Amino acid sequence: MIKHDGIIIGLNEDGTALVRIVQTSACAACKAKAMCASAESAEKEMTVVLLDDEQWAVGNEVEVMVQQKMGWKAVVLAYLLPFFVMLAVMLVGNAIWAIREEILGTVALCAMALYYLVLGMFKDKLQKEFSFTARKRA
Repeated sequence: MIKHDGIIIGLNEDGTALVRIVQTSACAACKAKAMCASAESAEKEMTVVLLDDEQWAVGNEVEVMVQQKMGWKAVVLAYLLPFFVMLAVMLVGNAIWAIREEILGTVALCAMALYYLVLGMFKDKLQKEFSFTARKRA
């Protein structure tokens, strides 16, 4: 389970909330970060499903969670599959058509763009599958 601490900044009537989390790099928690130029952190806002049947209010501290396997699935869909699509187009295109590399590279990039367009068409379905949940911090 991947977890982040956050604060509710907005409540929705459908049992979800808008939560702000601070996403930190590995060195951001370091005690020497004030002296180091590479320490970084970024605030992110996300919609999460509220788990408990408690009274929720803006300002509540929560723990935002997502299952580890969902993280790996996102990596496969966002990075690995498009890479293999591009690689396959380049290998098959080179073996069959033997065209110039510039054209083949452009065709491979267009195939990746098409992949992301198709992925975007399934955005609603993917958002339901990749939902974040939250519960009050103990």
